[in-house]
Amino acid sequence: MHLLELKHIRKHFATQKAVDDISFSIETGSIFGLLGPNGAGKTTLLRIITGIFNPDEGEVLFEGRKFDPAKDVSLIGYMPEEKGLYKKMKVGEQALYFGQLKGLSYSEAAEKVRFWFNRLEMNTWWNKKVEDLSKGMHQKLQFIITVLHQPRLIILDEPFSGLDPVNANVIKDEIFRLAKEGSTIIFSTHRMEQVEEICDHIVLVNKGKKLLDGSVHEIKQEYKEHVYSIELGASSSLPVDTDIYEIISHKGSRYLFKMKESHSGNEVLDYLIRRNIPILSFNEVLPSLNDIFIKLVESTPASRQFETVS
Repeated sequence: MHLLELKHIRKHFATQKAVDDISFSIETGSIFGLLGPNGAGKTTLLRIITGIFNPDEGEVLFEGRKFDPAKDVSLIGYMPEEKGLYKKMKVGEQALYFGQLKGLSYSEAAEKVRFWFNRLEMNTWWNKKVEDLSKGMHQKLQFIITVLHQPRLIILDEPFSGLDPVNANVIKDEIFRLAKEGSTIIFSTHRMEQVEEICDHIVLVNKGKKLLDGSVHEIKQEYKEHVYSIELGASSSLPVDTDIYEIISHKGSRYLFKMKESHSGNEVLDYLIRRNIPILSFNEVLPSLNDIFIKLVESTPASRQFETVS
């Protein structure tokens, strides 16, 4: 079931085309990656999804019906990259205040804030001012405020910014838990290794256009280049003169090679086994999302009628 669907969305600003005929859908309970370089149109799309902007053309469906900002915005939690907390306000008061803005009663907000402060080890910061928080603690507070009212759709824009590895893992585990419990999450970041680890499905946009739409596994399979790695037994070497593969590099008994057209990995294994060459490991090397991202973004035509803004 789709929680959110965007159908042929277009958005212009004067002579600038921010989003140009983009469509995609997001399944309930999934972790969805919205990716693209600076100025690709991501921020505009997020603002359309949250009702901040109205599209010039197309429609947004929320739970199968037309999105109504007046009713549906309370079902969304949005953590923007640019934070907007009150610096002079105490941390606990700030969380309570935002909880009530999201429709919780004071007692409901207090209960949920205490739950999250305990969970993310924020209790000792309750009476400190927001301006005294480190960037990482500031990020944890913003995350709590975003998910406090148990939104059905959670939008996280660079949620790991400023977090050390330990706290990044804490937030990552919470993202997985929230998705498992039924929340749908849109995850936007420039860190492709985080996308590979966290997201089920991704969309890549650039210059207002959609370039990619699919599961992480499907996309990596689609863009694979038939490159393999192999490690041989001690004192063994990979034969060079063959019509099956071409060696890219090697260090000691570990080789990286590319299959020649119309040949397969099984042929390599058969070729080596028949020559009694010992094989310790053999793996296909799939391209990283970062490699795919760079390849597609750099190949996007530079000339177009309008310049793109985010």
